[in-house]
Amino acid sequence: MRTPRTTGAGRLAALLVSPTLLVLTIVVLYPTLMALNESLYGPKGLDAKTGFISDTEPFVGLRNYTDIFTQAGGRFWNAFWNTTLFTVVTVSLETVIGVAMALIMHRAFRGRALVRASILVPWAIPTAISGLLWKWIFNADGIANVLMGHQVLWTADGLAAKFAVIIADVWKTAPFIGLLVLAGLQVIPKEVHEAARIDGAGAWARFWHITVPLVKPALLVAVLFRCLDALRMFDLPYILIGAQKSSVETLSMLAQNEASNVRFGPASAYAVLLFLYVFLIALAFVRLLGADLVGDLGATARRTGAAGRRHRRRRTATHPVEVAA
Repeated sequence: MRTPRTTGAGRLAALLVSPTLLVLTIVVLYPTLMALNESLYGPKGLDAKTGFISDTEPFVGLRNYTDIFTQAGGRFWNAFWNTTLFTVVTVSLETVIGVAMALIMHRAFRGRALVRASILVPWAIPTAISGLLWKWIFNADGIANVLMGHQVLWTADGLAAKFAVIIADVWKTAPFIGLLVLAGLQVIPKEVHEAARIDGAGAWARFWHITVPLVKPALLVAVLFRCLDALRMFDLPYILIGAQKSSVETLSMLAQNEASNVRFGPASAYAVLLFLYVFLIALAFVRLLGADLVGDLGATARRTGAAGRRHRRRRTATHPVEVAA
């Protein structure tokens, strides 16, 4: 049964959320609907029915989507697999390296502030500038080939170009995951590790059974953000390798290339499919890991409290006078 108090709270909540919903409608929903509408039209050109040049975009229905599953869709599937490959490989490497960075930044040692600042510098550099820096490194006479001792055409179209994009992206965005994981490490009570150390747990056991479960919520959020960002990768391969390079062309690059050639219908279709791809990945991520995330928060909080209580009881038994004081 609704009461005046709950009704008033509901109205207040709706009033507070309405600006956010308005902004999302303007910047997300409206462009998506416009892209969906544009994807139902073909490019201007010769009208097959009349034989005349058409000044308007002809309505083609779902043909821009069905062409993807024919021979004409080979470029789309190449971009799709490139996007998926870059997402899986870069996010996996960034997670491992980011966690290692967080553990290093979390330790207390002389010069820790300088180390933290130097680790975060790559993430602070704009992606366009980062792409130019790595393009100089991967030049034919760049430092990468000098260190390797032989020439590799990193910025040409081929497998080396994929490695160049992966290396540059991991270098830039691994600190982002490290920063979020570091925030999770800093809220772990020290007494939890002290209690585990007294119980005889080694460094690896403490990391795997204490650090990882307690930092898992922050790590999952970082991985989700990086997955969504990597699926929309455009500027780094575009600047580092170049446009229309099949080995590194992503869905965002494909849509931009079609739009620049005044093929707005296919470009909108690719953009809609990319939106659906990102949406499904985000939805699957939240559905599969969202409940576990909440459960982990509650479980880890209970484990933290239990470990702290055991530690205090142990201190009470061994140093009753100190604890009483």
